[in-house]
Parts: sequence; structure tokens; C-alpha cells
Amino acid sequence: MGHITRHDNDSPLHVKSQLFAVAIVNMVKQNNDWRVNCLFQQILRSGTSIHANVRESEYAHSISDFISKLTISLKEANETKGWLEILFEADCIDDAFFNSLYADCKELIAILVASIKTAKNNKEIIV
Repeated sequence: MGHITRHDNDSPLHVKSQLFAVAIVNMVKQNNDWRVNCLFQQILRSGTSIHANVRESEYAHSISDFISKLTISLKEANETKGWLEILFEADCIDDAFFNSLYADCKELIAILVASIKTAKNNKEIIV
């Protein structure tokens, strides 16, 4: 099993989005019901895309690009939250997975909203 080395300069958003992506992958790996594979593929895509866009934002070429990448992450997080709700209501994931991932997803959304707001405020100061 691989383990990721954390760096002191990794932002809380970087770390939390990466841990969330890994948790989503682990949840999907436990699905054995071929009838709902397409739903698990959807949450796998959106849940891991959050971190992918956070990573892209770290090397943004402008504040506008940074805001754009985080906004995409926010949209993906909201989509993931919706898939979690559907999978839970359809009894495809248990209470423990749902409660943990749902709380983490809501936390990511809050961090992303705050980060976007801060970046927009900083952009106004610079311009």
C-alpha cells in the first residue's frame, strides 16, 4: 500500500481534498453491485475531481485562474454531496460511510466557499 508524504506547505484544503478523494475511491472499491456501478462511477469522478482541481489551482497563472479552479472544485463537491445523498437513500452505502463522507464533503464546501471569497476580495485589492 502506498502512503503519501505530506509537506509542510500543503494547505489544509490540499490535504483534506486528497483524503476525501482517497475515501471516495475506497468506498467505490467496496461496491459489488453491478446494477449501480454507473452511480459509483459518477461519484468517483466528481469526488476525485475536487482534489484534481485543487491541485491545478496551486499552479494557477492568475488570481482569476485560481478562482476558476476552486469554483470547479466547489461545483464538483456539490455534485458529490448529491450523489452521496442518492446512494444513501437508495441503501447503496451504509450509515458510517455516508455520515463520514457527507460531513467531510460539507467541510470541503465550506473551505472552498471561504477560499473563493478570500481570493475574490484579494483580487479587488490588487486591481
